[in-house]
Amino acid sequence: MQLKSVNTFTVTIMLFFSFLILFFSGFLELPSVSTSIHLSNPIDTLNSQPDPFTDLFAAFKKWDSQMGCAQFKEKHKDLIHLLSNRSGSLQETVDDSGCNELKMEHVSVLVKGWTWIPDNLDNLYSCRCGMSCLWTKSSVLADKPDAFLFETTTPPLQRHSGDPLRVYMDLEAGRRRSGREDIFISYHAKDDVQSTYAGALFHNGRNYHVSSCKNNDTLVYWSSSRCLPQRNQLAKSLLRLLPHHSFGKCLNNVGGLDMALSFYPECANDAGTPKWWDHLHCAMSHYKFVLAVENTITESYLTEKLFYALDSGAVPIYFGAPNVLDFAPPIQL
Repeated sequence: MQLKSVNTFTVTIMLFFSFLILFFSGFLELPSVSTSIHLSNPIDTLNSQPDPFTDLFAAFKKWDSQMGCAQFKEKHKDLIHLLSNRSGSLQETVDDSGCNELKMEHVSVLVKGWTWIPDNLDNLYSCRCGMSCLWTKSSVLADKPDAFLFETTTPPLQRHSGDPLRVYMDLEAGRRRSGREDIFISYHAKDDVQSTYAGALFHNGRNYHVSSCKNNDTLVYWSSSRCLPQRNQLAKSLLRLLPHHSFGKCLNNVGGLDMALSFYPECANDAGTPKWWDHLHCAMSHYKFVLAVENTITESYLTEKLFYALDSGAVPIYFGAPNVLDFAPPIQL
């Protein structure tokens, strides 16, 4: 055993001296530590930290310029062109080439009867082709309207020569023409005029305070007050797996309908005493995810549930229109 140990020691010594001879003679060259291993600079590490999240709009604008919609469209423009030609979910924007054929410089629309359209949208707008457009519920302001707009009431059966155009709007899932309109407005691209829930019409009169902080413990926000059995079952199946706050009447777990201000006092709206739902948009901005479930699954029927979530800086968990990706970039859902 002693002899074997001596032999092992001798071989080790010989290998060591052979290595030294090869190294100093130039046959063996070890890589430089400075060139093979990059040591991170503490200053570089500090500079690479994400910016503090204090302004949602500024943060989104920065993100959008680096990897948002413009970058997505440029990267996938061939695919988008292919899908847009195939789906036809959105009406194509009409250019101004036909403006010279118009013989009008001003258009006035008189809203008839009760509608979902807020009164404070009454205004004079600048429209395409350099026209001014008056949108109002006042027959005094629009004493000679070019069109009547109806939503919850039926247009007159006949339109005589010189009478305003009859415009009928139905944005419910089972949209139907009245059979008496000259122009039909709804959410589908096949309708005469397409109006989506992403427009300002559905984002008016809300408290748009947006929180710069997101809950880390409670991840998901949900609010629903129309307790449909299928939607409730879907929400229950998902929410039981995740920490969540459920406002509204359905599956409420926060102690009542008016608890949003108790959780988030900064959401108080200065404009009088709001309904309990007026500050839910502000409340949902405190959560990383918002569960958005439509009342019904219908092509192109995307309501404010999706767009409120996006406005609040949350990631929507969406159940609804099968062609939702034609209306919202997939990186946002």
